[in-house]
Amino acid sequence: MQAGAGSTRRACLRGVLAAPALIAPPGLLLGTGAVHAGGQLEEPLIDSVRSALSAAVRNAAPPVPEFPHLQAQTHYQTWLQSIRGRLQGRRPEVNDWQDFLQTVWYESKRAGLDVSLVLGLIQVESNFRKHAVSSVGARGYMQVMPFWVRLIGEGDASVLFRLQANLRFGCVILRHYLDREQGDVFMALGRYNGSRGQRPYPDAVLAAQRHWHHAA
Repeated sequence: MQAGAGSTRRACLRGVLAAPALIAPPGLLLGTGAVHAGGQLEEPLIDSVRSALSAAVRNAAPPVPEFPHLQAQTHYQTWLQSIRGRLQGRRPEVNDWQDFLQTVWYESKRAGLDVSLVLGLIQVESNFRKHAVSSVGARGYMQVMPFWVRLIGEGDASVLFRLQANLRFGCVILRHYLDREQGDVFMALGRYNGSRGQRPYPDAVLAAQRHWHHAA
């Protein structure tokens, strides 16, 4: 792949996700977490937003990171080794850690998200359990509600137990909320949990994020 192609694609994705979002009551709820459950509502999406989000989740490309230069690749490799040790402490049974972390990195960068934020959210939502299901039916690592697959996917909610599909939906939805909240991470996390403006869930994710921070 040509150098810079990944950054161009990610820029295009961010442009798609930044389309004017809206709709009805400001309470579109994503998955409840294993720790902080929220009352979930399905928010109707206007056609342009639905189309943009649908386009953002469609992509059969494998989650292979792309690097514009050697320094970026070196940073990724040191990140991989650093986070691997921390992850194994929480998921000692994992034998596919590289695939998991590579996919988290790829989907986070693709959506223009901080990788440590996504890992913090996964920790709070599912504690890194691939087949986690909440009391209201949210699924997988990022606890994505099945209605999202009907709204912007192909309707088969079983895909939410697949690693890349779950992270793709979760990251696209979080990017959508960040755009709606004009980059305010606290408010976007509240939307993700269905507790917009309340502190417990955003505080929990932001605290967990600190564990996954990796200095450049």
